[in-house]
Amino acid sequence: MFVDFESLKDDSRVWIYQADREFSTNEVEEISEKIKNFVATWQRHGEDLKASFQIKYNQFIVLAVDESFNNVSGCSIDASVNLIKQLENTLNMDLTNKLNISFKDGNNINVVKLADFQKYAKEQKITVDTVVFNNMVATKSEFENNWEVTANNSWHQRFLVK
Repeated sequence: MFVDFESLKDDSRVWIYQADREFSTNEVEEISEKIKNFVATWQRHGEDLKASFQIKYNQFIVLAVDESFNNVSGCSIDASVNLIKQLENTLNMDLTNKLNISFKDGNNINVVKLADFQKYAKEQKITVDTVVFNNMVATKSEFENNWEVTANNSWHQRFLVK
């Protein structure tokens, strides 16, 4: 069952999918429609899941499930990954590459390969103050408070020059 993202509990589980490029306005509409239709009927073994999503910066898809209502199962997670894979194919973009790292440069969001991120950190083009996106957050509360943070407050800090 689709609900407003804001109405989900803070401990709701989240998954973040980062695109390798910004979505166009038409793509945002298409993605939103497909995800909303999916979430409205998303189930775990025949039981509804209380879920929602957000699209952030026209580049990130955030899926969320309130597990206090019903827990997700392996099959329901697989169904959501299949949806994301379909979006990748339809829109010719990468949404599942965990080796892509995103960070802000002013108001621009850059997505680079992990090796390039490490190189930029070594060259001090990325510093403790660089805003990064911690796509490893697991709950709505973590997403709201620890997703968009400076590099020194994320797992990214291991690559920074000390």
